[in-house]
Amino acid sequence: MARITYVLAGISLGSAVSPDTVAGMAAWPASIAALVLAMIGLTLAVTLYLRKVHGWDAASALFGAFPGALATVIVLAAENGADVRAVAVVQTVRIVLLAVALPVTLAALGLTGGAVAVRGAAGIFPDPGPLAMLIAISTGAALAVQWLSFPGGLIFGAMISSATLHGTGLIATGLPVWLSVASFIVLGALTGTRFSNADIRLLRHLAGAALGAFAIGTAVALVFALAVARLLSLNTGDLVIAYAPGALDAMMILSLALHLNPAFVGAHHLARFILVLVAVPIVVPIVRSRHEPPKQQ
Repeated sequence: MARITYVLAGISLGSAVSPDTVAGMAAWPASIAALVLAMIGLTLAVTLYLRKVHGWDAASALFGAFPGALATVIVLAAENGADVRAVAVVQTVRIVLLAVALPVTLAALGLTGGAVAVRGAAGIFPDPGPLAMLIAISTGAALAVQWLSFPGGLIFGAMISSATLHGTGLIATGLPVWLSVASFIVLGALTGTRFSNADIRLLRHLAGAALGAFAIGTAVALVFALAVARLLSLNTGDLVIAYAPGALDAMMILSLALHLNPAFVGAHHLARFILVLVAVPIVVPIVRSRHEPPKQQ
């Protein structure tokens, strides 16, 4: 069930990409370059905070700081021996607070327009032919990437193949809403099992770490967003949503709901996903090798 859920979650995340999103990546090179710097700075700042203030091990601090989607980070944390409970708390608090705080803050500052309706794919199995092709190709890619021992291979393989199919316009349909929702419910349940036998003191300690990590990460992203908005004369609301370290699909939904530019937001979050995708297999082994105790002879 876990493996099926990882594949479905990857397909769902990848379906948030569109041809407009891909085209946008070439249209805003300076802003995307600044985004890369912002995410590197954010990851370093939060990792240092979790290590020095809360005493986390290197792998857990790194995954707690990664500005990636919750589903992706949880899978990678589990596969790399990190403290999944701690990572899940920090990442969940970040996603929840961003989803709540961003719309309220932008609306209070007058940086939004009128809301627009957002609809998902209706029906039990809409467009069965393209949907079957999407699932088959994404599943094959997920299994291939997993076979190559790539970190988080199932979710990454499915996400990249789904994003490619949607970004090139070869497939326009996505998973039906009920299936996407079910996959994330199961993923949440799987993550929740990591909290078995956790005492209140531990959860209280993790909540403090989560709030601190959220404050530091948000501050770094906000500073970069405001600076880029001023230097490049871009819309401040678009940049705040684009630089927010939330899930790609959630941030695109927020951009639509707040009547901002979904192509701009999607292009930047896609660039962030690619950055995480490239960085994980390089950074994680280096960090673990430097901080793991030497083996006894």
